Order: sequence, then C-alpha cells, then structure tokens
Amino acid sequence: MRAARFHEYGGAESLVIEQAPDPHPEPGEIRVRVAAASVNPIDWKLRTGALHQLLPLELPAIPGRDAAGVVDEIGDGVQGVSIGDRVFGLGGVTGATAELVVLSAWAHAPDTWNDEQAAGAGLASVTAMGGLNALGSLAGRTLLVEGAAGGVGSAAVEIAVAQGATVIGTASERNHEFLTSLGAVPTTYGPGLAQRLSALAPHGVDIALDTAASGSLDDLVAITGDPTRVATVADHAGGQRLGTHVVNAENDSTLLSAAAELGRQGRYTPRIEQAYPLERIADAHAHAERGRTRGKIVICI
Repeated sequence: MRAARFHEYGGAESLVIEQAPDPHPEPGEIRVRVAAASVNPIDWKLRTGALHQLLPLELPAIPGRDAAGVVDEIGDGVQGVSIGDRVFGLGGVTGATAELVVLSAWAHAPDTWNDEQAAGAGLASVTAMGGLNALGSLAGRTLLVEGAAGGVGSAAVEIAVAQGATVIGTASERNHEFLTSLGAVPTTYGPGLAQRLSALAPHGVDIALDTAASGSLDDLVAITGDPTRVATVADHAGGQRLGTHVVNAENDSTLLSAAAELGRQGRYTPRIEQAYPLERIADAHAHAERGRTRGKIVICI
C-alpha cells in the first residue's frame, strides 16, 4: 500500500510517500480502505520526537490516528459491520495516513457527512465527548469552551448545544462568526476573560472545558468557582495540579456511535478548514503545527 512515513524524527519535510506493508486486523479489529485521514496535534508531536519518552515509535512510522473509509477486512469476533460498510474511527497512535488502516474503534458514517467530515470526526468527537461527559449533565447549564474554534473545540460546541447547554466559546476575533454559526456566543481569550464573561453570562458560568492548553486553567477554576466544574483535554499537568477533570481520548466505539447519531440528526457536522492530497502531507503537517486552525485539517487518500 501507499503510505506517508517518516524514517527519523524531524520536521514536516521528513515525511515521504512510499510503499509500506499492508496491515491486517487482529481479533476485534477491522481494516478500512482509507478515503481520508485527519491531522491531529499528536501526529506532528510524535513526528518531531517531542513525545519520544512517553510514546517511543518503531520507525519508519505512518502518522495518523483516525480515518474514514470502506471496510475491506474484518478480524475474528467482530459483529455489526460488513465488508463494504462506510465507517470512521480510531486505530493506534500511528498508521492512519495510508491506503489501508486497522481500526479498533469505529462507527458507521452518517450519509450527512462526506469523507473528509467523517475523517475529521474520530479523535475530535471522542475527545470532546469525554471532556463534556466528565462535567455531567449539560442541559440548562452555561458552558465555557476554551479554544472553541479548533477541531476538538468546535466539536464540543456543537455537541454541547445539542445536549441543551448555553455555550460561550473563546477564539480569536477572526473566528467569532464561525463560533456563532456553531451555536456559541463568541468572546476573545486572554486577560480580562472574567470581566467579559460577566457581561455575557450575568448569572455566571457553570462549567468549563479547556481544549487549548493556553495556560488559562487557573482562570477557569476561578470563573466556575470549583476545579470539579472544569475539565481539560489538553493541559494534563495543569489539571492534575489544580484538581480539575483530566480527560484522555479513548478509542470508544460508543462515543463514536453517539457522534454519528448526532450527525444523522444534523446536529453535529465536523468542520474542515482544509483538505490536502496525500502527496502534500508535509504541507498539511506544517499547517497544523502553526496552530489556530478553524476545525480540522484532513488528508485525502
């Protein structure tokens, strides 16, 4: 199969397109012929070697954790999915940016999503839902999403609105119209946030989700009044220091199915900032590494 790989840790220019061995599913897994894969922060952090101590890789490695496509091989013990089904989901921390990928968690992709949107839903939706679930019931509560325009943040906004929350989202001013389209009340991040929120939410902010790791956790705890009213999916060290909920993304088919159902209802649509062909994966990684994206970056295989 054709795949993007890197043979040593380094910059985006270390990525090459070449032939790689075809993977095959173990029991409980499926193999998908990939239509599109998404780019996540962990992809370029692994590629640079920044996470080498925590997650050492066997090189050469194929970047990418989530993808969408058509099932073409099924491992032992798998039920509820057939060859030819269109799915999206998650595999290991690497392996998705290739013609074939093995997934350990998946859901049927709704017809309302194109391949790029389905590819962008996997890691973003399970991360967002994990963070939101840690905060308890959302109905009737005012939620602040820090970093609301990014891939996880934009998913969290739509999913929280669908669950009955009033959502305030922080983003740069250029993304405020985007946040409004998602159903959030936009505001800027940084100094003075508490004062801005007092005008936007006179009855206070009940709960907060940090998706940005921008150093704002202390402020979010002060704004909500209790570290247990704050969850972070991005600043694990800060969350552990303060006693907030610290959430890791899980390969959870139940969460993926819940996201897909919201997609079928038209209540959650993964937002794609830009799609790149496989041959331009270096450009896609460089784009992601610059940050400040509006939704997801995906690679069409």
